[in-house]
Amino acid sequence: MATRLSTTARNAAADAVVDLLDAGSGPAIVEIRTGTQPTTANDTATGTLLATLTLADPAYGSASSGAATMASTPRTATGVAAGTAGWFRMKDSAGNTVLDGSVTATGGGGQLELATTSISVGLTVEVTAGTVTMPAG
Repeated sequence: MATRLSTTARNAAADAVVDLLDAGSGPAIVEIRTGTQPTTANDTATGTLLATLTLADPAYGSASSGAATMASTPRTATGVAAGTAGWFRMKDSAGNTVLDGSVTATGGGGQLELATTSISVGLTVEVTAGTVTMPAG
């Protein structure tokens, strides 16, 4: 039988994950990268680093219906390399990896949505939305 979580449990799990981003003395960061997301968030980051974005502190609001929404969007960074965004890695202020996820253009359904996934050196990268969602099961 499959494990199924109540909404209360999903909210608690999402809140616990995003609370890890707020550990440490400063805000969390997001690395936006090219290519395919590694198999696990414990694996070495792959692809070219396109931009590093600083999140609000706290990074996410409280979860509802199993999903926590990124605070203070849109957020911006500057492109440090050219390429197409394929995935992201989020780290706490001490540089500890918390989670990886998919990147899409706004409305594309990724855990991180950008105004455009085509990133250029020196130009603004705009994050329009971000979510951390715990499945019901």
